[in-house]
Amino acid sequence: MRTMVDWSELQPELLVLIAKRINLIEDYLNFRTVCTSWYTVATRDNFSSNLPRAPWLMLAEEEDDRTYRKFFSLYNGMILKKRIPGASEKRCVESKGWLVTVGKDEGEISLLQPFSGVRIELPHQNTTDFYEHNYTHDLWTYIRKAVLSANPSNTSDYALMVIEGRFERLSLWRPGDLLWTRIWIPTHIGHISDVVYFSGHFYAVTFGRCVLVCDVVGTQLTKVYSVAHLAPWTDGKNYILESLGSLFVVAQQIVDTRYVKGDRESIQPTHIPGGDDEEEKICTHRTRKFLVFRIDLSSCKAIPIMDLGDQAFFLGANASLSIQASQFPGIKPNCIYFTDNWIGAYLFFKKGCGLDMGVFNLADGSIKPLYDGISVSRASTDPSNPVTSTDAHKICESCPEAQVL
Repeated sequence: MRTMVDWSELQPELLVLIAKRINLIEDYLNFRTVCTSWYTVATRDNFSSNLPRAPWLMLAEEEDDRTYRKFFSLYNGMILKKRIPGASEKRCVESKGWLVTVGKDEGEISLLQPFSGVRIELPHQNTTDFYEHNYTHDLWTYIRKAVLSANPSNTSDYALMVIEGRFERLSLWRPGDLLWTRIWIPTHIGHISDVVYFSGHFYAVTFGRCVLVCDVVGTQLTKVYSVAHLAPWTDGKNYILESLGSLFVVAQQIVDTRYVKGDRESIQPTHIPGGDDEEEKICTHRTRKFLVFRIDLSSCKAIPIMDLGDQAFFLGANASLSIQASQFPGIKPNCIYFTDNWIGAYLFFKKGCGLDMGVFNLADGSIKPLYDGISVSRASTDPSNPVTSTDAHKICESCPEAQVL
């Protein structure tokens, strides 16, 4: 005769071991609903934050309550809601599960852990070198991208590199610094498009297709030098990221032909371009395709790549990243997930923008929707058009576990 097992009588030590092996918040939610004893061990401390997990899409603020944000699961469509008052009406850029927030009125900058509420105040943007020549008219647009070398939740030995200002330069901050440290790059190299921390160094890619390395060792800044150049026929926004121990650059090809006639109820321009037929004049950008290059640091070459294998890339206002698709059913391999990162569109439309989001398949060049719902961010500082939201959509590296624990 078989004996029925009473799962509620499992030893707490065993349940803790099981709980710590669950890396998806949806599974953790199901785990804690089994019975009282399972619920007891399903605490925040027992949810491992170091396991790999699928990124989430952080949706735009909603007008009815700006202290809450919604997170959309890219692999199963679940939406979780989390109260994050520290991010309300601020420009947010994400790295390693932390948000760098920039205030719309004063331009104050903070590092915010959105789920624990821990905040680290950073030097004001006006402490950067030659700020008077590099400031942006809208203070909250000053930080374009932020990348951490390590997770501040795990160590105090980390650095934060940001792309800042209207000329899109690089500046560095370490814990204890009272000022931002400008990374000096020759003017002719051009504006910085993206930055990543890889193998102990910060690497950047410019709009001019140049790949740079910034050696930052201790308190010393060594020289910045070029390690590769993309092909001259690439043109558009460039992203840089690490995948499987290699460095990659992704060139986003954009065209300005996405007519928004069918979206006029959700987004309306702050002004109508000249012409009699305004219906045909209102258009915004759209992504046409992506080109991928692996950066061979030994030969200083950018090698075109046609297949990502089991990897999926995630690009946008967040720190660019890569994951192994087979670990997360629903995430598509050999695809690039991207969010709308053109801040000019967020400024142009009254209700904001965020229409250029999707999943690009490298195999056939198709683009499928990333999120089927309506989620537009308004980012205007026109006094007649009060700010509702000051950040673009972003794909967050860590999932919002604190919402449910």
